[in-house]
Amino acid sequence: MTVDMTQSIKLPVIARFTFFIIALLLLPAGVHLDQVYGWQDKDGEATKQKEDEEYYELLRLFVDTLDQIDRNYVDNVSRRDLMEAAIEGMLKKLDPYSNYIPPSRLDQFKSGVENQFGGIGIRVTTENGKLEVITPLPNTPAYRAGLKPGDIITTIEGQATEGLEIADAVKLLKGKVGDPVKIVVLTPSTEESREVSVNRALVQVESTLGYKRNTDNDAWDYFVDSDSKIGYVQVTSFGRNTAAELKDVMKKLKKDDFKGLILDLRFNPGGLLTAAIEMCDLFISEGRIVSTEGRNIPKRVWDAKKAGTYDGFPMVVLVNRFSASASEILSACLQDHDRAIIVGERSFGKGSVQNIIELEGGQSALKITTAGYFRPSGKNIDKRTAEEGEEWGVSPNEGFAVEMNDELMATFRRYRRDLDILLNGADPIPDFLNQYAEFKDPQLEKAVETIKQELSKEK
Repeated sequence: MTVDMTQSIKLPVIARFTFFIIALLLLPAGVHLDQVYGWQDKDGEATKQKEDEEYYELLRLFVDTLDQIDRNYVDNVSRRDLMEAAIEGMLKKLDPYSNYIPPSRLDQFKSGVENQFGGIGIRVTTENGKLEVITPLPNTPAYRAGLKPGDIITTIEGQATEGLEIADAVKLLKGKVGDPVKIVVLTPSTEESREVSVNRALVQVESTLGYKRNTDNDAWDYFVDSDSKIGYVQVTSFGRNTAAELKDVMKKLKKDDFKGLILDLRFNPGGLLTAAIEMCDLFISEGRIVSTEGRNIPKRVWDAKKAGTYDGFPMVVLVNRFSASASEILSACLQDHDRAIIVGERSFGKGSVQNIIELEGGQSALKITTAGYFRPSGKNIDKRTAEEGEEWGVSPNEGFAVEMNDELMATFRRYRRDLDILLNGADPIPDFLNQYAEFKDPQLEKAVETIKQELSKEK
């Protein structure tokens, strides 16, 4: 998903057409709008008038259908349910990325865009019907309360968690910032239970991760190869704070005298357009970053600025078939400017931009495609609109394709999860941390090899 939050879209159409909709309801069948408003077929306006009249007749059809269902359907049906279903049906005719966000899902959607929510800050899983802590998140109430990987949460506010669906458990843990939540935690290694009262806080989810956690202090180790000084940063999404997080990481790497950088965008579904642009600007000093253009959206271009550029070192960007949208903006930009070598698999191929349009005074919203974006070379990225034989997505540089089958990829996801775990003083280390200790990541190995080859050329 690429969301352009740089523009505010208002809905004058609602105000403009409200009167006409009311008029439609009052008009008898067979009366045409040109009779009512005195439209004249002159000066090339006839086509536009015909289109408008057709539009109003279709609105009449919609309102009549809604009225007939309301009057005659065998069962009582919520008018809101009908309207929301109609909206969702309209959007399904557009593309997979345009959708309606009802009031019940709006907060969840905003949390995803902002990478933050009200909660205690843990990742959990259900193993054998038990709610198990995968890891506390850094600098969160759960971490400060001493929750450790492998702990079992047996109750939440007095409600037993055994057999509870994970979504329901997460819902119980989330809530209003500042409100307390009581949980009972069982530590399997000691078989001791304790009650913990934790005040919910605004949890900021990290979107830039290092290679692994340091076991002594849980801080990120940003070197995949410390001897060769090869840095590694995994970007999981493009949220509001992602670019700032990456800037902080680059400062740390520079302080530690890094020599090369691997930027891992595998499984990254995208996010904010502005974040992708800011991150491109970190690594190129001039030239086009991306351009967007839509039917009713003027062409917009973004170019790099020289200030704040990190250069003078080799870069590799890792992508796979799940790297989409903003991930493709970043990787395409760095590839087109010969700033980085792309390693892995061809990306997903989502080259469209969505805007968020508030409805009902901000109670619900539309996420609707308003433009397509194009890489610096001008090439299309979107596979949905690509013509036969036309390039789409971001492909690895020649000789740098490394495929992963589904089984290997699933193992990689679990392995990557283990590297992200905060031990928080856990002793002994939970078994699942060691389950994939011997796993080899062929795409990452290729990236490290590539950086080393580039560094050897400089000597």
